[in-house]
Amino acid sequence: MVLVDALAATVHLLFAGLWTGSVLFVTYAVLPTAVAGDIDVDPLRTIVTRLSTVSKASSLALLLSGGYMATTRYGVDSLLGSGRGHLVLAMVALWFVLSGLVETATSRMRDGLDERKVRTPARDTRRLFRAA
Repeated sequence: MVLVDALAATVHLLFAGLWTGSVLFVTYAVLPTAVAGDIDVDPLRTIVTRLSTVSKASSLALLLSGGYMATTRYGVDSLLGSGRGHLVLAMVALWFVLSGLVETATSRMRDGLDERKVRTPARDTRRLFRAA
């Protein structure tokens, strides 16, 4: 059982880091390049599509690993009645917010890329990516 707990925690942290790093990379390395017009539509579409894939996979991995850890370490009373439980619930809320922001931003970016535009969709999604 200890091995499963350690595996769940490891998977959780790895996917959280992957997701966060991917969003930061797109936000602070790719978007400024796109706003400047220094990247073509097709490479940008590939990057945005991969970010969306990483986001969905990370969301699922975090849901499964976090759900497992929450059910084995906390009960309903502990989640609702302790400081640690409140932190877990806050992480769940932030998980929903991050998922929504990334999916909305990547969807809007792809819509603009479908029109063969780079600068406008990058500029229009910048706030969403920064918020994520």
